[in-house]
Amino acid sequence: MFERWPSVADIAESVASSGIRVSVVQMAARAERISREGVEYLFVDAAQAMADDGRPLAALLEGLGADVLHVHGLGFAEAAHAVARHLPGRPMLLQDHASRPPRWWRRAPWRRWYAAAAGVAFTAPVLARPFVQARLFGPATRVFAIPESSSRFTRGSRAGAWAETGLYGDPCVAWVGHLNAGKDPLTVLEGIARVADRLPGLHLWCAFGSAPLLAQVRRRIERDPRLAGRVHLLGKLAHAKVESLLRAADLFVSGSRSESCGYALLEAMACGVAPVVTDIPAHRALVGDVGRLWPCGDAQGLADALLGIATHRPSAERVRAHFDANLSFAAVGRQWAAAYAQLLDGHR
Repeated sequence: MFERWPSVADIAESVASSGIRVSVVQMAARAERISREGVEYLFVDAAQAMADDGRPLAALLEGLGADVLHVHGLGFAEAAHAVARHLPGRPMLLQDHASRPPRWWRRAPWRRWYAAAAGVAFTAPVLARPFVQARLFGPATRVFAIPESSSRFTRGSRAGAWAETGLYGDPCVAWVGHLNAGKDPLTVLEGIARVADRLPGLHLWCAFGSAPLLAQVRRRIERDPRLAGRVHLLGKLAHAKVESLLRAADLFVSGSRSESCGYALLEAMACGVAPVVTDIPAHRALVGDVGRLWPCGDAQGLADALLGIATHRPSAERVRAHFDANLSFAAVGRQWAAAYAQLLDGHR
């Protein structure tokens, strides 16, 4: 589970790094207890824990002496509300993981469930707007802006990454993301084509998982002499290979139309790669002043952004410094610690 769902440990360990005692209670098929990197993980039988309207789970949390309850996912509001009824003295914070508001005809019970939360957390405050506009959060609910997670990637040796991966280009541009409509690879290809004559040494290297648009992407590359030989489709890479890919790159490009955070963007910045990404709330919250933003679906906007950053590219040291100060696990842990303190102060 730790390998397949790394955010469970990553977020808990980031909080623990700020000096807070952390226990993770995870619903599971069977009971188990594990200690890892200073965090205690309690896997509990889901059916038993939520029996009697969540009373057994509440008793477990009471026994742990938890001061604040941090719930992963806005979609678990009903269960969180049930548990909160048995623990009126514990402020609760719900963290968004790409949830969407329920349909309007289902919102009445969700408003009641969300009322149990003293706070909610999104990567950017504007991501909470659909919930606020639907009046799902009460006026007293605090909205925190905290990156959804972080990355353990490091800058490493660029020369070593070049030798390992065989990447090249001036600039060398990396793409990491699915080839689907939400990631908009066709607009990215058009942007690359439009800037090819101004940046003749540019090469784009694409690592991707699912690829419903793969056939269209291949046709687009094959039929355009500005792209053929310049765009390289690498397919799915092991996570360690993604780190090597990013270490070898000068720029990271994304055409995403919507993100709750942007894990690949975090990984790129951890490697010191300057981002050229779409102007969406999550990206704005992460990029700061070390990258370029361009409008979704605007190929010319991407071309202009690529040309601009290729001419005035922030150093890898500067990108990594921004990451360390604002987006690293240590930085995110401090933000969580501050959020918990505010909720406790407000509760008192």
